[in-house]
Amino acid sequence: MKKTLLGTTALVSVGLIAGPALASDPLTVTVGGTVTAGFYVIDADDIGATEFNDTKVAVVARNIDIKAEGTLDNGMVAGVLATMSLGDDWNNNLNNNDAVFRELFAYLEGGFGRFEIGGTDGAAFKMHYTSPWFVPGNGLDSANILNATTIASSGFRHSTFSLMAADANKVTYFTPRFAGFQLGLSFTPETTFNGPNPNGLGLVANNSSIEDVVEVALNYAGSFGGVDLGVDGFYVTGDGPAATPSDPEEIGFGANVGFAGFTLGGSWYQSEDLAAVSTAVLSTAGYEEEVWTVGLSYATGPWTVGVAYLSDENTATGGFSEELESWQAGGGYNLGSGVDIGLDLQLTEQDVGGLSVDSQSAGLVLSVSF
Repeated sequence: MKKTLLGTTALVSVGLIAGPALASDPLTVTVGGTVTAGFYVIDADDIGATEFNDTKVAVVARNIDIKAEGTLDNGMVAGVLATMSLGDDWNNNLNNNDAVFRELFAYLEGGFGRFEIGGTDGAAFKMHYTSPWFVPGNGLDSANILNATTIASSGFRHSTFSLMAADANKVTYFTPRFAGFQLGLSFTPETTFNGPNPNGLGLVANNSSIEDVVEVALNYAGSFGGVDLGVDGFYVTGDGPAATPSDPEEIGFGANVGFAGFTLGGSWYQSEDLAAVSTAVLSTAGYEEEVWTVGLSYATGPWTVGVAYLSDENTATGGFSEELESWQAGGGYNLGSGVDIGLDLQLTEQDVGGLSVDSQSAGLVLSVSF
């Protein structure tokens, strides 16, 4: 051991191995995030003998980010991002007293583009455009706060984002942007690992989860005479586990147009052999899900207002069908220093197996970014 250490020291001294004395300045560490809290009054239909609360306090802390980043001597940017949240990912109320790492990954960026490795969303997710968010800390597509009743069903995703591999450990590459266009590619070996593993020990048996997930995404961002335009499209495919032979797929596109304070945005998504966000379904079941959304917002000074609509439909062989429609209206006012207060109005209608249920809510929301 002593000989090895001496040899390493000698190599450092002649510059063949990078050591502390030759390294760039330490990376800069920052901590930030957003906490959103809302008080809602709710009017929801009963389901049989089940009644739902008529008031609700929601607290969302999904983005507590610890970031280390710096520019190396060769001009490349290197960093690590660790995102903490309370409990599991969105729309899951289990273990909500625990702080967990939702994302943890490292990255390198330079003239070659950007390379990411670790537990984070893939290229299809990060390059996607959708309907605008105008309520502080909340929106309709992939809502942080959704006051819809819970009905026994296969599960509505309420999102046009790719979630097959979600925050599972993956590798991603983004090309430099050329003439407004950028290409993103992601590969996820299997979807059970998320974040750090104990010393990286052990292997996962084949066909135990959705695996070999490939994401291809392309988007465009540009401005023309005061009009801002963003457009994207993505395709995602993977292999279902042995217990559920299938070939789950996701496809989607989205667009945003901005002009004079207005933002018009929307997106469309469809999946096959995929239910409840990221659960493989037998191909013979013919399960498909289609989601689309559109919204319009207007911002002037500290004010933002808007309205948005989302439709979610599941179908399968044998005539199975369930539908959900959601509306959101409201807006917010920036009090300064990352503090926003707003009004959130929601209407959700669900039709599952002939059972139709509505819920309406109005809430006062406070969102603080730091």
